[in-house]
Amino acid sequence: MLYKNLGITDIQISHVCLGTMTWGCQNTEAQAHEQMDYALDQGINFFDTAELYAIPPEEHTQGLTEKYIGTWFEKTGNRDKIVLASKACGKTFPYIHNGAELGREKLEMALGESLQRLQTDYIDLYQLHWPQYPYPHHGRHGAGQIDFTDIDTVKETDRFLEILETLTQFIKDGKIRAFGLSNDTPWGVMKYLELARKNGYAQVASVQNEYSLLYRHDEPYLAETCVREDVSYLPYSALAAGSLSGKYLNGARPEGARWSLGKDNRKNQRDTEAAQAAVKAYINIAKKYDLNVCEMALAFCYQQQWIGSTIIGATTMDQLKSNIRAKDITLSQDVLDDIHSVYRQYPMPY
Repeated sequence: MLYKNLGITDIQISHVCLGTMTWGCQNTEAQAHEQMDYALDQGINFFDTAELYAIPPEEHTQGLTEKYIGTWFEKTGNRDKIVLASKACGKTFPYIHNGAELGREKLEMALGESLQRLQTDYIDLYQLHWPQYPYPHHGRHGAGQIDFTDIDTVKETDRFLEILETLTQFIKDGKIRAFGLSNDTPWGVMKYLELARKNGYAQVASVQNEYSLLYRHDEPYLAETCVREDVSYLPYSALAAGSLSGKYLNGARPEGARWSLGKDNRKNQRDTEAAQAAVKAYINIAKKYDLNVCEMALAFCYQQQWIGSTIIGATTMDQLKSNIRAKDITLSQDVLDDIHSVYRQYPMPY
């Protein structure tokens, strides 16, 4: 297992991160504990969760994922072995703090509740789940879909300052060790860095965004920003919500799979003719080189030097073992050339 610093901090994270969002919906507490046991045994020291989870989001499962991690900490005593990341969501579902926007009051409520569920005194990496203004992710990344001139920059800058002041105080109080962003942009990262440096606040350590063979919009601009500014890039959905496996081709909806649950609106954005064609093309590349397509897709992420840690997720132990095993695969230049050819053909399949 490789380890890297988390951004500008001295916190060492494994370059494979255990994602947890299915726990409490597709996975039971016992299965969650089994995954954590195995991941730690394989050298993974980095777990990612959120107050919103489980996914797909439901009021009756909100917070269960953090609770399962908390009971594992209590049972095993392994808190000091894990770099724990969680997230506070802002303006969203009314059952989470009445849909409150990110700010001092929201963050104080969210952090307090997360710490209680997680049965810990601190979170290593506390992340902002998404910006409070329209952002070009989750199906809004096409040209012209967001009118950036309609966003109040002064208002958002003031919000950034309040958030930075609050998070810096959390660090001083020992409640978190570092903070990060999620679903954010080069402007968002740079604005947080600019304001932190100018005002003496804590600097952003990471940004967690969607990235996969089907979704490479953060190349090259955010990638360059992260490298130049020493911000760890943490990709999620490296298998495009499982679609790169091919299990959803031709309208298939396997029982128990995420797209079969009927609650995840994001499945529609990924279910396009171009995405289906791209998945078939990547499957053909994997077959050509005798590779498992999911392991090939993850190895592609693990092989990117600008990526800090790739977040994996699994609903079965076989999937988890395969996802971790992919870290030991080095894709040849021939494989990478073929992948690039498909990417040129389908640069934005959804």
